[in-house]
Amino acid sequence: MSIPPARQSAVRTRLMAASFGLAALAGFSAPAAAEKIFVSNERDHTITVIDGETLKPVETIKTGRRPRGIIASPDGKLIYVCASDDNRVEVYDAATYKLVRTLPSGPDPELFVLHPSGNPLYIANEDDNMVTIVDTATGQKRAEIPVGVEPEGMGISPDGKILVNTSETTNMAHFIDTATNEIVENVLVDSRPRVAEFRPDNKHVWVSAEVGGTVSVIDPKTHQVVKRLTFEIPGVTAEAIQPVGVRITKDNKTAFVALGPANRIAVVDAETFAIRKYLLVGQRVWQLAFSPDESRLYSTNGNSNDISIIDVASEKVTKSVTTGRSPWGAVAVP
Repeated sequence: MSIPPARQSAVRTRLMAASFGLAALAGFSAPAAAEKIFVSNERDHTITVIDGETLKPVETIKTGRRPRGIIASPDGKLIYVCASDDNRVEVYDAATYKLVRTLPSGPDPELFVLHPSGNPLYIANEDDNMVTIVDTATGQKRAEIPVGVEPEGMGISPDGKILVNTSETTNMAHFIDTATNEIVENVLVDSRPRVAEFRPDNKHVWVSAEVGGTVSVIDPKTHQVVKRLTFEIPGVTAEAIQPVGVRITKDNKTAFVALGPANRIAVVDAETFAIRKYLLVGQRVWQLAFSPDESRLYSTNGNSNDISIIDVASEKVTKSVTTGRSPWGAVAVP
């Protein structure tokens, strides 16, 4: 029996769809990763949970007072947040959004970092000039390390052997041996250092200085500043350029630096230190977080009450999403 031409055409269309994929034939792109973005809102005392596929808020978690630093456990199942005005760290289940436990800290915890293994937790306590070490399994304090005045930034080397704390008033990066919990070197940086971020290959640690307006790139082996980055943006005063958040891609090629009231993120070649471009985002961009697959970067914009979403491959801002008041930190998990 012969097949009518119209029927033959329909069969050919179905075969083409099977060969190339219905989505490609229809011109659809693959869906975004099913991740969740957790954003701490300093003035609302909440965490906004944003669906990574729809890029819409799906939950608001009530936290302790003044949540700021926020990170995830290595497996992405737990969310840690500094409840700064309650002098504690709160731990939430990333799936149910329920409070699992609270961990002790010194007064006014602001930023913290987990050992790559997930234990212990290192907390900067701004009001008592200490780094507190907490066992995440037992919930008990292991030790306290005296550091400079107003400790803030916390970075840890990929192998977990070196911890770096920044002290805002002392203007130093303190290098701490995690085996002995002792400071092995103090490196002078520019005024009011905020964040310490290691390159994934451990070649450098980048320390941002909010008031100094620079980023010091330090060799963690020699403790020497190998480069001091400065930023110039046409039409923006030098006083408005205040580096805070820093993130470096896993391939060690690109660094992103949040520039505070300049409302820009600097895109920097992490090898040559050349500034490739500035991305215009929301108002007072503060902290940065990658998506789990590193295809996107999220920035918290404290004065516009939103996050900006940056496509990492194209280095373009694609969208903004409204959060609570004064979003401070962000973390994304699968």
